[in-house]
Amino acid sequence: MANPEVILSGFADEGPVSKRAEEQLTMMRALGLSYYTIRFIDVGNGVKNVMELSNEEIEKLKKLHGEYEIRISSVGSPIGKVKLVDQEDGTQNRFVPFRDYLANDVQRAIDLAQAFETKLIRGFSYYHPHGEDPWPYLDQAAEQLGQIVEKCAGAGLVYGLEVEGDLIGADGDTLIALYEKIGSPNVCIIPDVGNMEAKDHSPDSAFEHYMKMRPGVGWIHIKGFNNPPDKEMLAAAEARGLTRFIPVDRGDSGHEQVLRDFRTAVPEILERITPLGVPGVFVDLEPHVKGGGQFGGVSGVDGFGVAFRSLCRLLDYLEFDYHLTGYEDLSNPAE
Repeated sequence: MANPEVILSGFADEGPVSKRAEEQLTMMRALGLSYYTIRFIDVGNGVKNVMELSNEEIEKLKKLHGEYEIRISSVGSPIGKVKLVDQEDGTQNRFVPFRDYLANDVQRAIDLAQAFETKLIRGFSYYHPHGEDPWPYLDQAAEQLGQIVEKCAGAGLVYGLEVEGDLIGADGDTLIALYEKIGSPNVCIIPDVGNMEAKDHSPDSAFEHYMKMRPGVGWIHIKGFNNPPDKEMLAAAEARGLTRFIPVDRGDSGHEQVLRDFRTAVPEILERITPLGVPGVFVDLEPHVKGGGQFGGVSGVDGFGVAFRSLCRLLDYLEFDYHLTGYEDLSNPAE
């Protein structure tokens, strides 16, 4: 039986502190990667979220993509990271009337995906009032997300719902419920074990919730987490100003369990997504090894490299196939 093949990508903005486009692309190509997820980037006029790029910056970045022979795997948008209802809940999360949000923010993400020739938009599942049960808000979230997905589908795009704490879709139960209620081939789920473990799921619990999400998985995000805390490792990390996010093959995390199952899921995922024009199943590195928060993370060029090699070791151990640009490619560069 052939090994399943995945496409490696990563949030390139976690590397260079400056977030300069040329530095991000240099790092990714030096590691052998041919795809990256775009989130924060400096194309010459300061660091901006991808949603804020001007047309001139987009064209400049597309030119750089050609020069560096690299493509965008997904638009790492913040779509869905807004309040579902206009209610004060002690957070700084913003509320945007849905009609305006659909016409402006969502359309902007779609325009960017089309400009960068990717089929994938990373998004989220709305904030319910902080501290409340998410389930009473599930139907409203599904209805609004369904309209977002429908708009994406009309443009030939796929909307990915990333699991993250404090959102309505913070675990496998709520995410699969949203996925089923939306009921479109143009929506999928993006598991992230590190996000779940950072919100007090044990490795076994994170795996259980991944299995609940499994019928809707489209691609996967990777960040390790020191859980349960290895006191010696944690003390060493804290002494260097690091966090509990760690390279994926360190500590006792749920990634081996998840990726072992994900290995068997790849053929089925391919059957669902390739008819939509997606080039393959992405494994997207978002390591956060030097810090991470609600809207981004940082690993440094060194930390990103360590985390990337860690991921490759785990994928090799689990017998995944993936391609990195090497010497043999230099005379026959990818089209």
